[in-house]
Amino acid sequence: MAERIQKVLARAGYGSRRQVETWIKEGKVSCNGETATLGDQISEGDRLKLDNKLLSPKRLWQQPQQVILYNKPVGEVCTRSDPEGRRTIFQALPTPEQGRWVSVGRLDLNTSGLIILTTDGELANRLMHPSNEMDREYAVRVLGEVTPEIMQNLRDGVMLEDGEAHFADIQESGGEGANHWYHVVIQEGRNREVRRLWESQGVQVSRLMRVRYGPIIIPNNLRMGHWTKVEGADLEHLYEQAGMKPQQTEKTGKRQQKPVRNQATAKKESPYRGKKQTQDKATGKRSPRIRGR
Repeated sequence: MAERIQKVLARAGYGSRRQVETWIKEGKVSCNGETATLGDQISEGDRLKLDNKLLSPKRLWQQPQQVILYNKPVGEVCTRSDPEGRRTIFQALPTPEQGRWVSVGRLDLNTSGLIILTTDGELANRLMHPSNEMDREYAVRVLGEVTPEIMQNLRDGVMLEDGEAHFADIQESGGEGANHWYHVVIQEGRNREVRRLWESQGVQVSRLMRVRYGPIIIPNNLRMGHWTKVEGADLEHLYEQAGMKPQQTEKTGKRQQKPVRNQATAKKESPYRGKKQTQDKATGKRSPRIRGR
């Protein structure tokens, strides 16, 4: 089956779709000796070169799907290298079997929690694309009084410097004194959006952590600064939620089934999987159901 060049290269982990499209426009990609153009498709057996280097057919068409979860601490950045010399998340990660890790979204320096990383650039693209409306759930501790009016404002939407934004859901989650915890859901990945939404209401965020991305909930046993693999049925479920199918094995044509690494994932309800969205019968709109703590 023929596929567009940028899709194949992104899936193999050479770069994002946008980056590959830039390389094609710059004439850095060739197929069977001819300079590629946007829209060109390739099939197994075609000879693809990037910067005049022949790319491995095995990596392009038979690369293993690798997905890991990382619990990012405060103080790490999500870039591959930092001019200020700060520690990056990639320093704590294992070397992938093939390709390179692509981060599904980023967290700023002072935000901790769940980051999904994969060697499948197409999967990363699907999970991040705005049209898929993947939930990003955060646990947030705020300093200041939060009135019912403020919560309704955050649900309805407020105007930020880069456009209107709102929480798809917001729920109280306890606290004492001036500090209170909330769980909030957004469905886009604008820079510092959660913090800016709260600040627009005169409330200060004192702690912020991402606890869910789409169907993936951060495992309770995943310590800060550590990673774990997503395998077997959990990997299949993630691909299905992204509207994709896991790569099939060459010999049997069946989906790869690896043993579940953590004992908790062998239970009927996987700790990786988030709550499904419910639908409001009156409005027809989807309402993300926030998981309990």
